[in-house]
Amino acid sequence: MFFFCLIKISTVMKTTYKTFLLFLFINVITLVVPQKTTAQISINFQFFYDNLSPYGNWVNNPDYGYVWIPDVSSDFTPYNSNGYWIFTNVGWTWVSNYSWGWAPFHYGRWFYDNYYGWIWVPDYEWGPGWVTWRRSQGYYGWAPIGPGISIEIAYSNRYRLPYNYWTFVRNRDFGRRNINNYYINSSNNITIINNSTVINNIQTDNTRRVRYNAGPDRTEVQRQTGTTITPLTLRERGKPGQNLNNGELQIYRPRVEKNNTSGHKAAPSKVMNMKDVRPKSQRSKTHQELNNQQNRQQQNRQQQDRQQQDRQQQDRQQQDRQQRNNPQARQLEEQRQHNNQQDRQLEEQRQHNNQQDRQQQAQQQRNDQQKTKNQPVKKQREKE
Repeated sequence: MFFFCLIKISTVMKTTYKTFLLFLFINVITLVVPQKTTAQISINFQFFYDNLSPYGNWVNNPDYGYVWIPDVSSDFTPYNSNGYWIFTNVGWTWVSNYSWGWAPFHYGRWFYDNYYGWIWVPDYEWGPGWVTWRRSQGYYGWAPIGPGISIEIAYSNRYRLPYNYWTFVRNRDFGRRNINNYYINSSNNITIINNSTVINNIQTDNTRRVRYNAGPDRTEVQRQTGTTITPLTLRERGKPGQNLNNGELQIYRPRVEKNNTSGHKAAPSKVMNMKDVRPKSQRSKTHQELNNQQNRQQQNRQQQDRQQQDRQQQDRQQQDRQQRNNPQARQLEEQRQHNNQQDRQLEEQRQHNNQQDRQQQAQQQRNDQQKTKNQPVKKQREKE
């Protein structure tokens, strides 16, 4: 029994020794071999201040601190102008055609000033679009969420916004890339809002610890539009901007740190006095907006031309089918064309005859005038 215990103790010690050696080996390898790490891009408000300065003016607001007034036309509205919604793996995401759109439409909030127009307030959380959603019979609508409004309030019936803050489209048109051509006139907004309900599709991003509204249900939109909607994958972009490529949306969405580690307080390099900022009534369309508008108009014209050509081709094909399937109809069509040709010939002959009649009348008038001139001369000769 004593020898058996010794053997067992020896076996346990050997196992423990091997385990220790293995643990030591793993730790040595960990220290020697470089480990692959995925660096999380992070910024602070200074990045917003620097990158948005070329596209607008920073001013110091008594309620919200530094806020940004974009250099856009007077009819600019956030989540309405120069962009569209696409469905991604995080829900309906606003894609802006502005080069600076990666920031103000996915971070922060917007508020409206009667004199200066829409103004952006920076914030820390990224979302596919900080809007409140509504559905009505036949319509989807959205409006920007104001600063300081919690998620619970923003997506409840208690949150009321002015009717002209809202953008509505018919549900069959939602999801179009040229959705700006299908906005409902805002004069109808009051009626639509009064007959609408809140879309409360709250989602949670556990990685970023953010709650947001993903918008209309994809299955419902597919049923309303009659199209299949395939979610696009959201990919991280390494520099400011966004673009669609190979079925994915690449967008710059860094983590915004609340604590500034650089040692100096974040602030815009140039802060404008409010009285020196042009009011919205004096702002015209920027060069980029004009180009985008011209491109949209050209695309619409091309689309209308294609639709007209398709309709004409369908009409010709239908006529050909009818003629092939009905010999009598073909004969009637040939007779009709023959009659039309005869009518044209008769019309041409009538016009020719009328022209000859006019020429004869003109000649007769000239003859009569000549006779009138000759009569006094003839009478003078008779007297002599």
